Amino acid sequence: MTVSASHSLHLNYESKCSRLHGHNWRITVFCMAKHKDENGMVVDFSHVKRLIHGRLDHGNLNELLDFNPTAENLAEWIVGQIPQCYKAVVEESEGNVAMCVDEQMTVGVPAALLL
Repeated sequence: MTVSASHSLHLNYESKCSRLHGHNWRITVFCMAKHKDENGMVVDFSHVKRLIHGRLDHGNLNELLDFNPTAENLAEWIVGQIPQCYKAVVEESEGNVAMCVDEQMTVGVPAALLL
């Protein structure tokens, strides 16, 4: 999904990213479960979109979230929002990508299945 949102980073060094600016964030959410639900799904993607896109799109991430909205922190927050999510990939801009993996969810799962 794509989320259009602004942010400014609170850094301990000088950076143009400390000023308010925006991105078209490309977010990929990876979900898994031992069993599908009664509807045949691991998770309803419309619920995922409502939780992430519905909350963040066209907003100022500094006002919507209670942490420094780096791509890394955003990926970690996304994993924490969706119980079935084991990995989130956040692309802030082309080539600038952060990923968070919930390693507890992936214990015992063959690595080839987690790509």
